[in-house]
Amino acid sequence: MAPLWGSSWSSTWGSLSGYSPVQNGEQSAAASSATDSSHLKPSVGQILMSKRVRYAATALATLGLFFLAFRNYDRLPSIESLRGGSAGAAGAAGSNSDCPPAVVPSFEDAQVNWSRYAYTQYVTNAAYLCNSVMIFETLFRLGSKADRVMMYPEKMMDPAETKPVSEEAKLLVKARDEYKVKLVPVAVQRRAGGDATWAESFTKLLAFNQTQYDRVLNVDSDATILQTMDELFLMPPCPVAMPRAYWLFPDNKILSSQLMLVQPSAVEFDRISQKMESAGRNDYDMEIVNQLYADSAMILPHRPYDLLTGEFRGDNHQNYLGTDREEWDPVAIYNEAKFLHFSDWPVPKPWIQMSDSMRQDKQPKCVTKGSQEDCSARDLWNGFYTDFAQRRSTVCNTMKKSRR
Repeated sequence: MAPLWGSSWSSTWGSLSGYSPVQNGEQSAAASSATDSSHLKPSVGQILMSKRVRYAATALATLGLFFLAFRNYDRLPSIESLRGGSAGAAGAAGSNSDCPPAVVPSFEDAQVNWSRYAYTQYVTNAAYLCNSVMIFETLFRLGSKADRVMMYPEKMMDPAETKPVSEEAKLLVKARDEYKVKLVPVAVQRRAGGDATWAESFTKLLAFNQTQYDRVLNVDSDATILQTMDELFLMPPCPVAMPRAYWLFPDNKILSSQLMLVQPSAVEFDRISQKMESAGRNDYDMEIVNQLYADSAMILPHRPYDLLTGEFRGDNHQNYLGTDREEWDPVAIYNEAKFLHFSDWPVPKPWIQMSDSMRQDKQPKCVTKGSQEDCSARDLWNGFYTDFAQRRSTVCNTMKKSRR
């Protein structure tokens, strides 16, 4: 529509009626300056105060509100959120500002494209190769739906090898053919100086570069998977999700890199790479992820996703339980846990022989409950190490069985 100027505007306001009555002073001035009041032009204030203008303005405002509402429908608060009132506001204030709360969604397996997700492992030497294959054997045996990816030193073997010769190559082929592991050769991320145990731990961070997947779950291999964790892949979107190092909480709110849920991307991997290049002498994978994501990561509940074997040797379990009101029940905790990490300093890692004297000295003590002696924590703890040794001897045995 063309703008209303000149005579068009005059004819428009001239046809309006129902103006507000003018004040007495204005009536006297009008009477003395003109003899025919029908030729008076109303003022702008009178036009704006007219009923028709007000009705038209109200209609336009209503239409505008409807337009904005439908255009931004997805941003409007829900009835549930409005009913939440102050409780909802308090919950939002306590959650991470960058990522939504870690809520495990309900899902149907048939509706999920599991090929978009993967469990990842990194390997730097023969000992950790065996550990990783054990992790994948467990996932295969438990029926995990997501892919399984092993990042291993590119010099170990061609991923398409069909006639392996070395023990490492035979184990890689076993993982690929029996446990359906996708082999990804990588350059081990090694750094000079620092603790030799962790000098190659940066390799773990290559999980951020596995952009063929929407999400990957990287777990340390010096551990035992007790139950599948496929549900974590369907968590709300966030670049990184990790549990807190509960054994250091609340004095130190540090993220635990023993389990990392990652959305691989070129952007995040570039950030990781730059941090690795500028890392200090005592900075390793855990320090890197905390420097980048301590205030922005989605926090996964450590219970049941990050339980230390050393917890069964302790006397104070408040940090793990999250309360001082719950009684420590080793069997119940074990049954609910999904990921068990071997951390028992000074007890060696489970693939290193533990002396009988150390076992006797460091194993959990039996406790008295009522009139009964309870050794469940001790039995479970010893069972963790025995089970690991037995599975290692079976899974990592590449010798073919002889036929009789």
